[in-house]
Amino acid sequence: MSRMVGIFLLVAGLTVTALFWVPTLVNRPRLKELLGSRYPLLYVVYAANGPALALLGLVLLIIFG
Repeated sequence: MSRMVGIFLLVAGLTVTALFWVPTLVNRPRLKELLGSRYPLLYVVYAANGPALALLGLVLLIIFG
């Protein structure tokens, strides 16, 4: 069970990371316009849902895999 969760988290984290860095999928100038001074918060949300999930999934796979 932990192995499946690890794989899911790893795939989800890598998917979010890929989607965030593909320029045509995320229109950063538009987001900057919409969010204004809260724009740096976008990177906090990205870090929590991209690399952090991928790292957690990798750790789960290493420990329980």
